Amino acid sequence: MTDVAVAGGGLVGMAVAWRSALRGLSVTVVDDAPGTGASAAAAGMLAPVTEAGYREEALLGLGTASLQRWPAFAAELEAASGRTVGLRTAGTLVVGFDEDDVRELDALHAFQRELGLAVERLTPREARRREPALATRVRGGLLVLGDHSVDGRAVHAALLAAAETAGVAVVRGRVADVAVAGGRARGLRLEDGTTVPGDRVVLALGAHSGGLPSVPPLPVRPVKGQILRLAGAGGLLEGTVRALVRGRHVYLVPYGADRLVVGATVEDRGFDARVTAGGVHDLLHDAIEVVPEVEELELAETLARWRPGTPDNAPLLGPSRLPGLVLATGHHRNGVLLTPVTAEAIAELLATGALPEVAASFTADRFAVGSSGEVRGCR
Repeated sequence: MTDVAVAGGGLVGMAVAWRSALRGLSVTVVDDAPGTGASAAAAGMLAPVTEAGYREEALLGLGTASLQRWPAFAAELEAASGRTVGLRTAGTLVVGFDEDDVRELDALHAFQRELGLAVERLTPREARRREPALATRVRGGLLVLGDHSVDGRAVHAALLAAAETAGVAVVRGRVADVAVAGGRARGLRLEDGTTVPGDRVVLALGAHSGGLPSVPPLPVRPVKGQILRLAGAGGLLEGTVRALVRGRHVYLVPYGADRLVVGATVEDRGFDARVTAGGVHDLLHDAIEVVPEVEELELAETLARWRPGTPDNAPLLGPSRLPGLVLATGHHRNGVLLTPVTAEAIAELLATGALPEVAASFTADRFAVGSSGEVRGCR
């Protein structure tokens, strides 16, 4: 029997497995296609400040703590795997396209200043000096030098290599349920009828975490995102550009030698896997409005995946109501950012039985569960 059976081989699941193996635990990851879910779509933004939302101060703190861990995490991962992860530290520029967009930026800036965040207000000329490819119609921006990015797919490839080197076993199979014996989680049941036994189980199935029959109800739902990858963008942007274009949000994230991620829609449509003409149109239209040269790039890939959303947009970390089952899910739009802090916290819990203080506010018991099993929201 393995010490830890991890359901899900995306960024979070593989990072938890790697860190747990480094703590001396035997670990098996179960996933039918590791890294092809939300991890394959993620733009790789490490952006707690520009993602900060109203009433999400606790999440901002967790994201900031994880961002501080990213440089050391990336360096250790690259050394362990022999692969680069594309950490880019050029900062993030948030721009507005018209007067209404600028008013929204002003409100965002006031909120950021209230929280004491390091954000610089830029004039239109200053924004274009920072990113010369910006359209002349851009009306100003906010510069966050501390918000960075990585190549999410490169990070996953490195995690897979590092985890296997550390002794993690990877079973290619689809998880059907948590195996329960004696009132506690004792492994994973696969769709082919086999069981991977484990002394403890980590649930890291992203948007699919809420659908296992033996798992107590979890407030995790799929939030669809359509996202594009473009080629031929070498030198176009120095760092990430996030924009408001007549009230709609779009981001452009450079990675690799000449690639650009453009995303992403936010749709509550369940597990709808379609890439739609309207979604692609809106993303490209807004990206071209902000950076006109995008029009000449090659549309290399379109895809749709599902973020694991929760009622408060924050993850579920730590023990569950089923003994032996540990949660590492619900990261919504911050999965890449929160990978280091999640892996560290869950590995610490598995190794010592204690959840670190940094993750203590994100346990599942912050949500009330009714007598019929429905989740009724934050307490």
